[in-house]
Amino acid sequence: MSYDFHVGQKVVCIDDTFKHVSIDQGIRKGEIYTLRWVGEYTHYIDGTFFGVKLEELHRGNDDGPEGYGAADMPFRATRFRPLVKDKISSLRKLLNPTPDAPVEPKVKVKKTEKV
Repeated sequence: MSYDFHVGQKVVCIDDTFKHVSIDQGIRKGEIYTLRWVGEYTHYIDGTFFGVKLEELHRGNDDGPEGYGAADMPFRATRFRPLVKDKISSLRKLLNPTPDAPVEPKVKVKKTEKV
């Protein structure tokens, strides 16, 4: 999966559920956050993943009863998506992902002959 995230970018949370974790992780589905760190992160239990850290939330040391001992562990990037200002434009990019892609006419006109 390709991630198009960068520091300073606004993102929206799309997944705030954590299996097997009873401690509130602080993020809320539908809330908007600002990225302060983006990158690959390796954790001794969760493995390697693409993660993000948020300006609005510093996780501190993960040393609680379910903690892993990580300092300010990032969230998985899959929990967020970039905030889109122009939704129509972003959908058009999906339809025409490359600048060289042929563009179809918006309205197909049927030619008729006048008698």
